[in-house]
Amino acid sequence: MKDEKVTRSRRALLYMPGDNWKMITKSITLGVDSICMDMEDGAAVNKKAEARATIAKALRELDFGASEKLARINSVGSGWEKDDIEAVLPHKPDGIVIPKVESYDHVEWAGRIIEDAELKNGWGVNSIRVLIGVETAKGILNLKEIAAHPRLDAVIFGGEDFAASIGATRTKDAVELLYARQAVVVACAAYDLQAIDIVAIDYRDLEALKAEAEQGARLGFSGKQVIHPNQVRVTQEAFTPSAEAIAHARRIVESFESSQKEGKGAYSLDGKMIDMPLLRNAQKVLARARAAERLVASRKLEGETRS
Repeated sequence: MKDEKVTRSRRALLYMPGDNWKMITKSITLGVDSICMDMEDGAAVNKKAEARATIAKALRELDFGASEKLARINSVGSGWEKDDIEAVLPHKPDGIVIPKVESYDHVEWAGRIIEDAELKNGWGVNSIRVLIGVETAKGILNLKEIAAHPRLDAVIFGGEDFAASIGATRTKDAVELLYARQAVVVACAAYDLQAIDIVAIDYRDLEALKAEAEQGARLGFSGKQVIHPNQVRVTQEAFTPSAEAIAHARRIVESFESSQKEGKGAYSLDGKMIDMPLLRNAQKVLARARAAERLVASRKLEGETRS
């Protein structure tokens, strides 16, 4: 299970309003890594029941291909969360997204319900994964405990909600979010989870999106939340290792193996000292590249099969 967790590609996680059948059917044509059908912010209060029914129908009837199919429920304590999760679980989404998580118990609540469904249907424990949204000051402070939950695959950082929770003013360079973004990355690295970065609200400004996504990748995020189809390509490119980065990572891995056989510790490559931390970083680059390549190969096979 551990290998699966760290190698699934989630470069872009696209939100689709759960009550909008047209948008959901459009999303499966975009080649996006993850599609998150939303019962929370993406569904109005008087549309919650419709969102549940629409997502259940999508899970039953639509072929998501290589795209991950996720369902976001309402937050624990909202009063809607139980109906949400019970509506979609029988149709086996790839994962459940829990927003506004502030404690380990929030994840445990969902984990018990999911495991009961897995055992009842013979799906295998952990066949449905859990992704959580951390969006408040309390959630950030409790990350050490929350991220230890064995059900987790990823932590999604909600920048807008977090800024509101601490009374910060959102700026273009997102400096007010830096501490929390780094806290998410550190917690995820400690527990082999994926860290999913903030949304770029202005979906028309693709240059700003590119810069923000590249910054997120440099910080250590695995991917980014997106809210519009136009954001998918730019975001996924930003979180895909370049050919140059892949080649360099391979050289590090290969030369490190050779140096170990020769009984060397740290050694020089292209004028830089290479040691274990740089090896681990190179291995992560190659793992991300392989995950992206698998999705491309899978989509190519789908296209050939359908034609």
